[in-house]
Amino acid sequence: MESGTTAFMLVSTMLVLLMTPGLAFFYGGLSRRKNVGNTMVMVFSSIGIVALTWTICGFSFAYGGDGLNPFFGGFDQLLLLPSTSELFAASEGLSNASYPGLVDIAFQMAFCMITTAIITGGVAGRMKFGALIVFLLAWTVLVYPPLAHMVWGGEGSFIGDKIGALDFAGGDVVHISSGLTALVLCILVGRRREFGALSYRPHNVPFIALGAALLWFGWFGFNSGSAFAADGIAALALLNTVCASGAGVVSWMIVERIFASKPTLVGACTGLVAGLVAITPAAGFVEPWTALLFGLIVSPICYFAIAYLKPKLGYDDALDAFGCHCVGGIVGGLLTGIFCVPELSWTEFGGLVYTGDPTLLGAQALGIIVTIAFVGAIDIVIGIVVKLAFRGSLRVTNESEALGLDVSEHGESAYPAYVGLD
Repeated sequence: MESGTTAFMLVSTMLVLLMTPGLAFFYGGLSRRKNVGNTMVMVFSSIGIVALTWTICGFSFAYGGDGLNPFFGGFDQLLLLPSTSELFAASEGLSNASYPGLVDIAFQMAFCMITTAIITGGVAGRMKFGALIVFLLAWTVLVYPPLAHMVWGGEGSFIGDKIGALDFAGGDVVHISSGLTALVLCILVGRRREFGALSYRPHNVPFIALGAALLWFGWFGFNSGSAFAADGIAALALLNTVCASGAGVVSWMIVERIFASKPTLVGACTGLVAGLVAITPAAGFVEPWTALLFGLIVSPICYFAIAYLKPKLGYDDALDAFGCHCVGGIVGGLLTGIFCVPELSWTEFGGLVYTGDPTLLGAQALGIIVTIAFVGAIDIVIGIVVKLAFRGSLRVTNESEALGLDVSEHGESAYPAYVGLD
């Protein structure tokens, strides 16, 4: 047991845990004034939901079992009883590890929390709170754990081993899965009342900046911690995270200046997140100059997905979880197949630029396709079942939506002294 590595993983875990409250501020600032409380409590509810499901069965379904099942962990870690028993049996915690396995359980739980929270951005402002809770409870049992096992389950895992796709810190598992789920759910719920007729504006830009800052800070634990050691790979992941997020800010402001005449703070914060999303699957696999390209490339693509694709197709992804996270995750995953340094790869294949071999790029594309197919199919089933359970509707009434979900769903107001129009 190495105390330095243990300390590193404990701090990384706490940084990732900070990301979910950070997302609450980010999403809260983007929402309308009458819905900010509901938007933020949807994010905070993810903390409670995942604490329950991950402890009861989520970790077991993701990382339990004997490693022979490519799609599913097992039932041997239910309630985390075996892990806790091993701690009692040996004063140093779990053996054969450089840090206690209990830290890894918490670290992976934090990943599930932020992933689950991202989903809520797609349905802000109109979904029944109870229906959302039931959906997320099912999602954190039926979707996230099996996907985590398929990607990060080690030898025998379907996406990570058999397909050979690389995902350093969650391009598939976190961002594509959450962004796609937000899209599926927003389509099942339906559009907001004034969608297409009313211009939605963020109600609190400083909230957005605060949330982005907390996400940025927490992301260093997210990416560096995925090295699972305080070593050179963790340092590379941290540096790449800085480079990609900074480049994402710059490229978003340039695109915004060209197509919207003026760069904005909201745009800069969104570009920061887009850069972070893109580098996540590649953080420990690429060189810093390449990380700059990730940020420069991803922001224009996410910008056009949000500004042009969404209005063109007519889906109401309220806070652009799909446009930023799913689209950005796909971009990052494919770029990993192009720029992965062969010596850093978890497989025998390196990126197209270094080797001239498209094998890794093909594996990345196939891994993304499998992720989309699996997550999309289960999302639809869960969504339909929950919709039937809630009398055929996932959304609040028109009257409740007009009044605002803070009051109609929670009986409180974020700004009780405010008397102006929303």
